Amino acid sequence: MKNDRIFLSPPHMSGNEMKYIQEAFETNWIAPLGANVDKFEEEICDYIGVNHALALSSGTAGIHLALKYYGVGPGDYVFCSDLTFAGSCNPILYQYANPVFIDSEPDTWNMSPVALEKAFEWAWNEHKMPKAVIIVDLYGQSADYDQLLPICKKYGVPVIEDAAEALGATYKGKKCGTFGDISVFSFNGNKIITTSGGGMVVSNNEAAIKKMRFWATQSREATKHYEHKEVGYNYRMSNICAGIGRGQLEALESRIKSKKKIFENYTNGFENNPINLMPISEYGTPNYWLSVLTVKKDYGITIEQILTQLERENIEARPVWKPMHMQTLFENYKFYSHYNDNNNTVGQELFEKGICLPSGSTLNEEEQNSIIKLIKMLY
Repeated sequence: MKNDRIFLSPPHMSGNEMKYIQEAFETNWIAPLGANVDKFEEEICDYIGVNHALALSSGTAGIHLALKYYGVGPGDYVFCSDLTFAGSCNPILYQYANPVFIDSEPDTWNMSPVALEKAFEWAWNEHKMPKAVIIVDLYGQSADYDQLLPICKKYGVPVIEDAAEALGATYKGKKCGTFGDISVFSFNGNKIITTSGGGMVVSNNEAAIKKMRFWATQSREATKHYEHKEVGYNYRMSNICAGIGRGQLEALESRIKSKKKIFENYTNGFENNPINLMPISEYGTPNYWLSVLTVKKDYGITIEQILTQLERENIEARPVWKPMHMQTLFENYKFYSHYNDNNNTVGQELFEKGICLPSGSTLNEEEQNSIIKLIKMLY
């Protein structure tokens, strides 16, 4: 019989969550709002250093509301990181707008300033300037904001920071989630902390958070009866989920420490093999959400072989995100490569040779050594 399954990034409860959940039961706040929601928003603000937050049902909901706030509508353009999960860009289609995908740069796999500048040059010449730029902090590591933000500022376009994977990561001493005009986190079950499902939008723009809060609660006007003048959404987080989040947030630094150790163990374990771990930039500290390896193609070992080898032993691993411009849904939208030729892209290279390894903060050393051994057996 195979061992119990080793998952890619399973939830890890701290033990403190039940305290907040019990408070919700005792006060009978089993609803989409309540004290846990308010406190969770405050605690996230205090942790990352922003003034306002809005707890939501998902990070995707946060991106949707941010796009709506910036007036994105039918026929408009929005630039977005290409190497990401579809939740980063699906909301562009919710607003019937056109995504334009921006390739990664090789050093950190985040948005390429070179490709971003090319996209802006096209938009300027064609009078198709974007309403917003969505920059993703990939796999828990910050994008290079000193390179990206001045480009967006030059053209007067606001930035939405998709920090869904990067809670606790930093860039030059500042926490991820503080670089966008509006920023978004995810607390999905696989993230470094979870509320089972949920997200948070944060900003120093009080008016933006206030307006998004209004939309997220069905755009109900301040009247005794139910009055609605705008389209609204059922996007608020439940008081129970927020209680889970509060307990999880207390353990965040411990989770980052555990995941960093896992990353270091993988790095040391593959030291003498034709395998590299995701490069870590010198300008910040990641939260090490997922440890991602890349294989060298000239050694004849494919990522499919590695995935099959691990799956035989009941171990979950995943390919790197398939770039959005390669997806059937998005293949007809514009894309700008880091290289001179759009047929040669950083994101596609990483997809073809990259694997996300089990990185849960409960992964023990014996399990990790087994994973390393199974992969090294192929070489």
